[in-house]
Amino acid sequence: MKIAVIGSNRGIGLELVLQLVRAEHQVFAFCRQSSPALRECAPAAIIEQFEVTDAAHMQRSVAALDLANLDWLFHVSGILTPQGLSNFDPAAMVEQFTVNAIAPMLAAQVFTPYMTASSKIGLLTSRMGSMTDNTTGGSYGYRMSKAALNAAGKSLSLDLKSRGIAVFLLHPGYVKTDMTHQRGLIDTAESARGLIALMAQKTAQQTGTFWHVNGEQLPW
Repeated sequence: MKIAVIGSNRGIGLELVLQLVRAEHQVFAFCRQSSPALRECAPAAIIEQFEVTDAAHMQRSVAALDLANLDWLFHVSGILTPQGLSNFDPAAMVEQFTVNAIAPMLAAQVFTPYMTASSKIGLLTSRMGSMTDNTTGGSYGYRMSKAALNAAGKSLSLDLKSRGIAVFLLHPGYVKTDMTHQRGLIDTAESARGLIALMAQKTAQQTGTFWHVNGEQLPW
């Protein structure tokens, strides 16, 4: 298959590229800056200086590639700035909304013209964006931006349904990455395996649904 991974130079994105290349898929790795580990994966192409908040820049980058009949798109890029009530920062809030919620929709605008019926989009979100699952409070910017992404992904699934393109909101688990300061319950290899399995298993009839990497459907 032909697969694009946005946010591929480290963490979960890097591991997705590694596993997909090993499975002999044609992988296009998009990132701001490559890394030795990403180059070692040897994807079909590494696209650097890829700015997810700039649609015009993304369009120019993508136009230079052979992305026709793109099968899967993984949007992994995201940021987390810890915020509680005592240190609520509007600027940090806007930045998280821009990267976590708006950028994936810009990517959808850019990449869907290259997709066809049976193509799939996996938007990496978080169970922290779930209203029902919130039992601890805090993390305002991250929770709100991921809830916004979930809402946008649901709308996107309806807008693309007539074209046969499915959209899935995917929680990667509590993963040991730089974002979590290497705290977590699973490593990137386990997370990537689960995400790939979810994308393979889910059908167009399940478009617009929210899934934990362990296969559990999550509540909104």
